[in-house]
Amino acid sequence: MRHNRDAHVGFDVIHRTTLASDRLRELVASIHASRFAARLDPLLSPPTLLRLQQSSRLQPRLAELLIGSEVDLSGAGWNDDPVLAHNPRRAALLAGSIWHARSVLKLVSKHDLSILVEMIGAEAHAFGIRHLSSAVATTSIVDPEQLSRQIEHDGHACLGAWLNEASALDRIRVLLRLPVGTAADNPAAEHRRAAGPLLSLVMGHLGTEAARV
Repeated sequence: MRHNRDAHVGFDVIHRTTLASDRLRELVASIHASRFAARLDPLLSPPTLLRLQQSSRLQPRLAELLIGSEVDLSGAGWNDDPVLAHNPRRAALLAGSIWHARSVLKLVSKHDLSILVEMIGAEAHAFGIRHLSSAVATTSIVDPEQLSRQIEHDGHACLGAWLNEASALDRIRVLLRLPVGTAADNPAAEHRRAAGPLLSLVMGHLGTEAARV
């Protein structure tokens, strides 16, 4: 019996080690290159950064550099990706489109509309209009490029504020997939107030899509 118990314990240790290693590779592979560049050398070329990021030998060092040693990669919460493994920028644009839905609705010129849709995507444009009743911004923005920048800014800030309520692991997993310098890193008080309702709508949308797959 003791031999069987020892074998089971040994297998469990190996399984946890393998699982943590797989998660580490998954996490490092998903990190935005600008995060590595900021910590290593901003002058490194994209191909060089990609080679470093894909190096199995360097991945543990890179993960520790960006994440620290306090995050347990073998934790039970690993599977609960807050944005359901979607691109966090997509979630941010959806939230930002609701924030500025009044301006999105008023942008009807074919020329202006084409610029906005090209910059934020048709999905975010339609999503904002669909949830007009939840819009936050009251000041109209008539320039499509300025509007797209504000949608992205306020959407990222809402995402960052929403992630402040998540675990350290969940927050890090999402933020590291975004480039350095987005508003997700420093949300304002107004974003913290609105983040819950807006991201609830966004996650409902993403969750419905995930359920269909």
